Amino acid sequence: MRTARSLTANPCDAEDLLQTALAKTYAAWDRIEDHRALDGYVRRALVNTRTSQWRKRKVEEFCCEEIPEAEQEPSMDAAEAQALRDAMWRAVTRLPDRQRAMVVLRYYEDLSEAQTAELLGVSVGTVKSAVSRALGKLREDPELAPVR
Repeated sequence: MRTARSLTANPCDAEDLLQTALAKTYAAWDRIEDHRALDGYVRRALVNTRTSQWRKRKVEEFCCEEIPEAEQEPSMDAAEAQALRDAMWRAVTRLPDRQRAMVVLRYYEDLSEAQTAELLGVSVGTVKSAVSRALGKLREDPELAPVR
């Protein structure tokens, strides 16, 4: 952990780095010939992993004179959020069985289109078109109309 902390500025990043390095060490366990040199192997994995992260990093921050204010949308209170979830679920239950199954698997269970197709025994194209039609029906549902 000390080596990971010295390679990163953030303690949370150090923990993630150490976890990744230990996972790589575990995956390569059978290839490590001298288990007495395990500390060196883990240290090398830490350095290599950090170097890879550094090379892959994207610069998403830049210096400016003023800090821009983040635009915040008005958030709804807990009762409004629950009412919206209930309305959404009622709208989903009004969909035809097949479309409802596909919407639930795709968006509530967070399965991919391929996983949904395999589970239901249909093609990926069928899932795409059925979900598209279902989302169209949900967009047109009067109970889900945005309040203006």
